Amino acid sequence: MPTIAITRRLPSRAYELLRQCSDLTIREHTEDRCLQPRELHQLAMGADALVCTLADRIDSQLLKSVSPTVRIVSQYAVGTNNIDLEAARTLGIRVANTPDVLTDATAELAITLMLACSRRVIEGDHLVRAGQFDGWSPTLLLGQRLSGRTVGIVGTGRIGRRTAEILRYGFDCRILAWSRTPRASWAHQHSVKYVALPELLASSDIVSLHCALTDETHHLLDIDALERLQPHAIVVNTSRGPVIDEVELVRRLRSRQILAAGLDVYEFEPQLAAGLADLDNVVLLPHVGSATNDARSAMVDLCIGAVLRVLAGKDAPNLVV
Repeated sequence: MPTIAITRRLPSRAYELLRQCSDLTIREHTEDRCLQPRELHQLAMGADALVCTLADRIDSQLLKSVSPTVRIVSQYAVGTNNIDLEAARTLGIRVANTPDVLTDATAELAITLMLACSRRVIEGDHLVRAGQFDGWSPTLLLGQRLSGRTVGIVGTGRIGRRTAEILRYGFDCRILAWSRTPRASWAHQHSVKYVALPELLASSDIVSLHCALTDETHHLLDIDALERLQPHAIVVNTSRGPVIDEVELVRRLRSRQILAAGLDVYEFEPQLAAGLADLDNVVLLPHVGSATNDARSAMVDLCIGAVLRVLAGKDAPNLVV
C-alpha cells in the first residue's frame, strides 16, 4: 500500500482526491508551521511520494536518504528553487510542480499592489480606522495614477506576461521588459519593448518582479540596481523575496529615494528586514499571490494528480524532472 507524505495541511479537495484511492496511506504534518529538517526527514522516510511546499528544503541530503522508496516529489507551487533538481534527476526521483493555474491570480495581485501603492490605499485605510478622517480635502493623500505609466516587467514567464498584458490593455501602460529568455513574438504582438535591466530600472515608473529565484537572480535588485530607480518609482515583488536586497530596499524607502513598495514575499520569509513594517510607504502581504479558491483548487489537482499518475507508473504533464 503506497504511502504519501504531506508536509503541510492542504485544501480539502486534496483529501477528496486521495480518498478515491482506497489503497493509499496518508502521512501528514497537520500543524500550520514549516517542518524542521529532522521532522521533514522523519515524515518522508519510507514514503512512496512526498507532497511539499516552497517552504520545505528538499536538498540532496534529504533526497538521498529517502530515495530508496520516494518516487516523486510533488511541489504545491510553481517555483522549485527549494528542491535540488539535479540530485532528484540523478536519483531517479520525479519532481512535479503546479504551473499555469495560478497565473491570473498572481498577476492580479501584482496589479493590486501597484494600485495600492499608487493610490496610497493602506494609508487611507489607517486614517479612517483611526478616526482621523475629517471629510473630503483637495490635498488629502494625493497619489499617482496607474493608467498610462511605464511599467518594467522583470521576468516574462507566464505570470510576468499576463501582468504585462493586463496593464497594456486594461490600463494603457507602456511596457518595458527584461528576461533571461526574451520572447520576441509575444513582445511584438503586445507592443512590449525588451531592454537591458539598467535601462528598465531607470525608465520605469513601476518595476514588477516576476523572475524565478536562481543564483543569477539572487539580489538582482541590489544596491547598484536600486540606485538606478527614479525617486517616484514603485517596486512590486510577487516572485521570491531574495530577488531584492531587502535591507537596502528598507534604507531607500525610509529616505524616500524610492516612493513605495508592494511586497508579497520577503528575503527572510516569514521574518521581515528590520524597519520594513514601520514604514508607511509599503504595502505588505503574507505571500498570498495564488490565494484564490479557484487557483488553489487547480493547484491541488495538478499536485495530487501527478502523485497518483507516477505511483500508477504513468507520466504527468507537469513533471519538471
